[in-house]
Amino acid sequence: MAKRLLTEFGMGTSLRRQDYTQAACRAVENALWHNSINLAELFGRDKTDMRITVDVGVQQPDRVDTDAVALVFPYGTVTVTVTKGGLDVPRPDGDGLPTVMANVAISVALEGI
Repeated sequence: MAKRLLTEFGMGTSLRRQDYTQAACRAVENALWHNSINLAELFGRDKTDMRITVDVGVQQPDRVDTDAVALVFPYGTVTVTVTKGGLDVPRPDGDGLPTVMANVAISVALEGI
């Protein structure tokens, strides 16, 4: 079983297009920018050995392209799960269209640690 070694959190938005995938991708990028640890190398492993789990929260989970979110990662085996969460924030000048906010939690694990 893979042991979780790191968890990071991020938030991303789609200000005008109500693009839930874009908001999720931006949240992943935000989380990745918080962390510059070379985790795999610390354990003498290759970056491709990393098991990455991404939990995304948005108000309309069915509008997130999980394959696109996974492509943000340049290596590792990525699993993306989307659930209801995040926020749709009303905009007074948006003709009733909200700003979309996505939250993510990224966990990184390695087998045999």
